[in-house]
Amino acid sequence: MISLQAMNQEEFKQYISYAIEDYAKDKIASGNWNEDEAIELSRETFERLLPKDEKTENNHLLSIFHNDLLVGMIWIAQKAPTKPSEGYIYDFVIFDQYQGQGYGKNAMKEAEIIAKELGMTKIGLNVFGHNKIARGLYEKMGYEITNITMSKTI
Repeated sequence: MISLQAMNQEEFKQYISYAIEDYAKDKIASGNWNEDEAIELSRETFERLLPKDEKTENNHLLSIFHNDLLVGMIWIAQKAPTKPSEGYIYDFVIFDQYQGQGYGKNAMKEAEIIAKELGMTKIGLNVFGHNKIARGLYEKMGYEITNITMSKTI
């Protein structure tokens, strides 16, 4: 049984320290940032997007539980205040030790139910090209590619 619950302050602290580091690693792996700047740029990004931490308006930071066990976290937001029916998944993580057990798929289903309850009729997300597992999950869940950004080191 999977349930999504609003993050409390302690869960947010755990999430944000993980998320800043994880986002920096993804940006390095994708070739967008270099190692020297990645952590600071990641921290700045999260501070800009979540100025009031887990209480930032129009952002829904949710802890993913299997029974009483915290297995991951998801962040859903309204894409823009002028488009409240369009949502965006900024982050979604199932902790490493719980991956491959169906929690991701079930959490995404629950997240879509919550998004509908919030008035969203469309939801988008970004997946890094090197993250084949996540991309596979999203495609199985019915997400379609809307943009592809490509680069080549020369």
